[in-house]
Amino acid sequence: MTALTAKRVTLRPLTAGDYDAWLDVRSSCRDWLVRWEPRPVAAPTLAEDRNSFQGRCAGRERERHMGFGYGFGIFLGERFCGEITLSSIQRGPFQSGVIGYWIDRAVAGQGLMPESVVTVLNFAFDVLHLHRVEINIVPRNTASRRVAEKLALRSEGVSIKMLEIDGVWEDHMRFAIVAEEWAERREQLVSDWLTPPAM
Repeated sequence: MTALTAKRVTLRPLTAGDYDAWLDVRSSCRDWLVRWEPRPVAAPTLAEDRNSFQGRCAGRERERHMGFGYGFGIFLGERFCGEITLSSIQRGPFQSGVIGYWIDRAVAGQGLMPESVVTVLNFAFDVLHLHRVEINIVPRNTASRRVAEKLALRSEGVSIKMLEIDGVWEDHMRFAIVAEEWAERREQLVSDWLTPPAM
């Protein structure tokens, strides 16, 4: 699969060669990231050894081939700075998917994640022809909420105790956009977040 390019970031599937850069970011941001990760109580945190990482890359590749999900590393130039996924893709009458993401704390707040989300929305609607994409966020995760709010994604309320996060069943705010909304907003979102400024 080819990379998706935006104004500043490039999104591409992670490979075994990205392990050292991935581990550096995970290590420096572990406390910041782990508290938001889906995990049952008493379960270990995400395995970070090289073999587990390679297994995750292979799993993402299988998902891509089957059309169930697409995982991307987020790169600012050559620098790895996070991940974004379009997962839980359902076809048939649903035609839907869910976006999840995380970013290096050192570059958070610079608009890189909204740019990445719009890149994935463009891919989801214009390439995969999905009808609905949603993002689910723990209400107290203000950094993730800011991404959805910057993009003015429609709020659909709160799902009570939706997902087990770091061993606790957490409520999630649901943000969504459907194909009809994307068609209305695409030009502006692409202009704001994906089009390089004129020289």
